[in-house]
Amino acid sequence: MASDVSVLVPWQRAVAMGLQWLLLPLLLQPQCGAGPPSPTAGGEPGPLSPTAGIGPGSVTDTGSLGTTPKGTSGPGPPSPGVGDFAEPGPSATPGVQGDPLGVAGCLPTCICNLHPGSCDLNCCCDTDCNLGCDLGDSRAAFSFCLPGSTSIVNQVCVEKSLIFRNNTPLQTEIVTDPNGYESLFCVQMSDSQLNYFQQPQKIKKSDFSVFLAQYGGPSFIPSSQDQPSPFAFYRAGDPIQTYFAASSVLSTLRQPVGMDANGVCIDGNPAGFLVSKSTSCIRTFTNLSSSCATDPALDAASYYRDFTILKVPVNTTDVKLMQVSIAPVTQPGAPQMDGNTCHSVVHEVIYEIEFNGTHGIQSVSVQFKVTNVSGSSLQQRFTLHFWSGTSLYTLPRSGNPGYIIGAPLLSLNSGARQHVTILQSQGNGICSQTLRYKVQFGMNVRTSCHFSILQTMMDGSCSYLQEKLYQALEGVSSPQALAITGSAQPTQTDQWTSILMWNCSMQAANCASCCMIPVSLKIQVLWAKVGLQSNPQTQVLGARYWYQCQSLKSLSMTMVPLTTVVAFTDMTEWPESPRSQPSTYWKVPFDFFFPFKHSQFLKSMKPVTLILVEPFIPR
Repeated sequence: MASDVSVLVPWQRAVAMGLQWLLLPLLLQPQCGAGPPSPTAGGEPGPLSPTAGIGPGSVTDTGSLGTTPKGTSGPGPPSPGVGDFAEPGPSATPGVQGDPLGVAGCLPTCICNLHPGSCDLNCCCDTDCNLGCDLGDSRAAFSFCLPGSTSIVNQVCVEKSLIFRNNTPLQTEIVTDPNGYESLFCVQMSDSQLNYFQQPQKIKKSDFSVFLAQYGGPSFIPSSQDQPSPFAFYRAGDPIQTYFAASSVLSTLRQPVGMDANGVCIDGNPAGFLVSKSTSCIRTFTNLSSSCATDPALDAASYYRDFTILKVPVNTTDVKLMQVSIAPVTQPGAPQMDGNTCHSVVHEVIYEIEFNGTHGIQSVSVQFKVTNVSGSSLQQRFTLHFWSGTSLYTLPRSGNPGYIIGAPLLSLNSGARQHVTILQSQGNGICSQTLRYKVQFGMNVRTSCHFSILQTMMDGSCSYLQEKLYQALEGVSSPQALAITGSAQPTQTDQWTSILMWNCSMQAANCASCCMIPVSLKIQVLWAKVGLQSNPQTQVLGARYWYQCQSLKSLSMTMVPLTTVVAFTDMTEWPESPRSQPSTYWKVPFDFFFPFKHSQFLKSMKPVTLILVEPFIPR
C-alpha cells in the first residue's frame, strides 16, 4: 500500500484543460502539535469529551517513543483500505494540551509516572490513575496534561472546501474554527525525521576536567507556580477547606513557609490539594516562657483538634456530611516550661492525606516530632503527603526514564536508593544536625554554615575529626554512585555511575604529619539530553566529589566554616535539524505562467518558442 496521500479534489476534473501536472502535496501545510487525530480515516468519530474545554479527546498512537531496530518509530494501526470511500466526519478541535479523560494507553513509556503503584499528578498516561476509584475520576481532577503524557501528532492540512472525496488510508481529521465552521482537512503523517538518537559519551577520570572546561558554565533557573481557580470538587493545587464546628467558620488548611532572608515562619500559606511537599521555617521568641504557654504553633493539639477537613469544597449548608476528622498517630502533651527550657515543642508536622479522585479526601492522619527549646529560635518542618487507594509510600522517581529538571538527584548507598543532600544552615548560621537540602537536578546551588567542634572531637584523633566533617558534608549515608536516569533501579548496576572522589588523603601526600580536614565540597555533575529530538531525555554522564582541605592548625578550634557547591554541566550535542516541509503556494491553479516560473516543471517540458507578431498598421 502506498504511503502517499491520495485525495480527490475538484482540480482533477480539469485534466482536459492541460492541468494534469497539479499535485495535492503542494497545498499541504504542516502542523505539529498535541491535538489528536480522528479515530480512523473515513470513519465516523466518537462523541466529544465532556471536558472538551480542558483538552482534546482520545489520542491515537503515532509511533513508539523509542526507536525500532532500524531507528524509526513504528506506525500505528492502519485505517480502512483505499477502497472504503467516505466523507470525513467532524472531530474535536485540536491545539489544547491533552484531555485528562482521554485514553493515552498507547504510549509505550509514561515519562511522568514517577510513583509506582499510585496516581501521579496531571500525568494523563499513568495507568495507576484508574486504580482504587471509578474510571476517569482521577483524571477528571487533573487541571492539565503534563508534556509527554499524550501522543504528539504530526499532520499536514489543506482547506476543507478544496476536498471533494477522501480515499486516503491514513488517519484524517477535520479542524473546526471557534464558530464551528469546518476549515481544515488534516492527514496524519509518520515523520521519520524526528527519530534522531544521540549516543552519550563515556566519561573517564582522565578527561573529566577537559569536558568540564569545554561545556561548563553557570545556570540558575527560577521556578514558577500557577494558582488554579476554584471548582465543584478539589482540583490539583486548590486550597483544602477546613471547618471549625464551635464557631461554624470555614477556613483553609495551612502549611507555614519561610519568608525573607531569615526564613521566618508565615502561617497564612494554604496547603494545595495533591501537592505533596515539605516546607521549613524559623520561629523566633522574644519571651520563651510566654510563647511556651500561649503560642499555638508550638502545641501539637492545634494541628488536629477543634477543626475537620472537608472532602470537597462545599457551602455551609452541606458541611455536616463532608467532614473528615484528623487522626493523630501519637498525641504529645502540651508544651511545658521547666526552668529555662520549654519541653514537648512541635519540631515537625507530617500530614498523610488519602484521596479518591473527584470523590475528594477520604482520610487524614498527622504525626509529630517534638523537641526541647532553650534558645531564642526554633526551626520547624511541615510535610503534606497525598496517596490514593492502598498504595504505600515509596521513594518517587525523578523522571521516567530521563531526569526532570528540578527533581531530586538520586544516589545509591548499600543497595538502597536515596536523595543526594548537602548542608543546610539554621537561622543562626550553624549547620543543622537534622535538616539537609535536597540537590535538585539541573539546579546549581551553594550553601555554607559553621560546624561546631565538640570537645569529644578535639580529644579524638585526626581521623575521627575527618570522619565527622565528611559526614557533615556528604550526609550520614555517603553516596556510592549516582543514578544515570531518574527511574534507575538499585538492582541494575548498568543504570548507575560511580562517583570520582578527590579527598584530603590525596592532598596530604606531601605532608605526612599534617591533619588535613575538609572545609569545602564541590559536586560536579556532567549530563546530556539523549534520545528523540522531539522528546529528549536527560541523563547523567559522570560525577565528581572535589574536596578542598586545610590544615587543622590554621583553623579555629571551636568553629569550622563549611561550604558546599553543586554545579551541573550540560554536554548535549544537537544533531543537524532536518529539512522542513515545502512551503505553500496558493496560486497553483490560477496562474497561467506557473509552469514557466518553477524550475521543476521546466525540466520536464519541451522547449517552447514564443513568436511575437506586431500588427502592421498603415499610416
